[in-house]
Amino acid sequence: MYEGGCLCGALRFSASAAPVATGYCHCTLCRRSTGAPVLAWASFPAAAFRYTKGRAAIYASSSRGHREFCSACGTQIAFRGSGHAETVDVNLGSVDDPSALRPRIHIYFEDRIPWFDTDDALPRHPRAEPKGA
Repeated sequence: MYEGGCLCGALRFSASAAPVATGYCHCTLCRRSTGAPVLAWASFPAAAFRYTKGRAAIYASSSRGHREFCSACGTQIAFRGSGHAETVDVNLGSVDDPSALRPRIHIYFEDRIPWFDTDDALPRHPRAEPKGA
């Protein structure tokens, strides 16, 4: 079980299954939505993710999907793809114990800020992770 929430505590969530992927996203939308040079995330099966306290506000950040956040403090919790998404991408900074979810890939690496890099040997995909990777 993975649990987490926002800065003010008004919004809490849980995920009852292991993530299907973890990584860093360097895309412009993730950087702007978090105000950070990179976003660390974990993709959980949508059926295993639920809010346990509060109701997430939703912002359609692109035609690809929307972001879910706390309307009181602004903490971004998740991203869901358009349509019937099979996964929920949760920001690792909102997880109570983010050390339990180690990133395994970089996506949208071609969009990274040139002065920012991580000291790891993880695969670096220019755009989204290739299907089946």
